[in-house]
Parts: sequence; C-alpha cells; structure tokens
Amino acid sequence: MDINKLLGHVPQKVLDELPGVISQFHISTPLRLAHFLSQCAHESGEFKAVSENLNYSAKGLMTTFSRYFPNEAIAKQYERQPEKIANKVYADRMGNGNEASGDGWKYRGRGYLQTTGKSNYSLFDATVPDNLVITPDLVATKYPLTSAGFFFTRNKIWEICDGGESEEIIKAVTKKVNGGYNGLDDRIKKFKLYQSLL
Repeated sequence: MDINKLLGHVPQKVLDELPGVISQFHISTPLRLAHFLSQCAHESGEFKAVSENLNYSAKGLMTTFSRYFPNEAIAKQYERQPEKIANKVYADRMGNGNEASGDGWKYRGRGYLQTTGKSNYSLFDATVPDNLVITPDLVATKYPLTSAGFFFTRNKIWEICDGGESEEIIKAVTKKVNGGYNGLDDRIKKFKLYQSLL
C-alpha cells in the first residue's frame, strides 16, 4: 500500500501520522484505508477541524442540544460561550464531573472523529505514550488521526470496512461513525477518490 499516492489529496500532517496509525491499528488493506480516510475527511472538513466548535447561538443551542436548552431564556445565558456550553452539555456523563468541574470543556471533542469525554480520553490514553488526561489538547495537535484509528478499533468498524466497497457498506460505516447518515453522498465520493488513489 503506497500512501505516497495520497500526496496532494490529504494534508502533509495526515501523511506524517499515517504510517504509525496503519501499523498500530492494522489497516492492512487499501479498502480499510479508503473507508477510514473518507470518514475522517468528511467529519473534519477535509482534515481542518481538530477541535469541536461549540460557538452556538441561542437558536442553535435549542436545535442541537434541546435537552439542555429547552427554551430561549436558558439558551440566551449560554449562547456564544463555547466553554460554558461544553461544561453544561457534557456534565455528569462520559466520565466527566459536574458542570462546575470544567471537564466538559477540558474533554470536549478533539481529533478527526471528535474523541469526547474523560472516559474516552482515558481509554485512548492507554494506547499512546503521552498522558492525554493531563494534556488533552494533544489529541488535537499530535494524535488527530491516531484517535480516529482508536475509534474505529474500539467500535469494531474495521470489520465492517472489510465487507467491501458497496454503498451499503459505506452506509454501515457512516452509521457507526456518525450515528446517522449525514453527508453520505460526500462520504461516498471521498471513498471512491481514496480507493482510486490507493
């Protein structure tokens, strides 16, 4: 598998991290790699977003996080305050402490597939030499692709990738990554591109 064929189609920082990711997570076929890269590219806006954007308006909060912001009065107190928003919506779940603990912001989504929550950071931390619980920003700066590889392994997505290149398989991979089928057409397009290169 010649990853140099991806040159010009993925950023250099992805190419630099890729050999370690391929080795660590046994990305043993071009098929697996095409599925993996297409999902990462879509979820991160072409490998640009490595940290969750929580800069929501009141309306956006009521749409995206209606459970936490059931009305405009509550949403207005939080709008355009990413740290405050993260601390509220991620409090008391995924291993995080309460809203006042600051864990929601500290362990907000990072990496190409948005590792989120203290418990997920702890699980991923066990697979790399750095301490990600103490320095969570490393998921965004040093391990954005590695964290995505860990996500694929932990959620048994590689096995789905091995099923082939049909749109049904891409749909199944997308469902595991996204929870739904958002941007499916773009994911299919990207998969075909990476597969043709590899």
